[in-house]
Amino acid sequence: LCSPPTTHCPPTMADKRDYYEVLGVSRTATEVEITKAYRALAKKYHPDRNVGDEEAKVLYAEVDEAYAVLNDPNKKARYDRHGHAGLEGMN
Repeated sequence: LCSPPTTHCPPTMADKRDYYEVLGVSRTATEVEITKAYRALAKKYHPDRNVGDEEAKVLYAEVDEAYAVLNDPNKKARYDRHGHAGLEGMN
């Protein structure tokens, strides 16, 4: 297994960090706070700003995934109740 996860070896559910931790916000963060944190991190780790940096690519994907969940009220509610397991099979 890969340690840490890379683009060739994505993280398993057990390896995934808490989405609130990924974005650096509290569980009580508002939509505005979540979006602000996402934009700052997406800008920081964007592949166009970090050409050839595999770690930045992995971090960007992690930030993007966290925002996709926490920005969607239905997915966020499931995540808050059940963690990563609550999102299995959701698209």
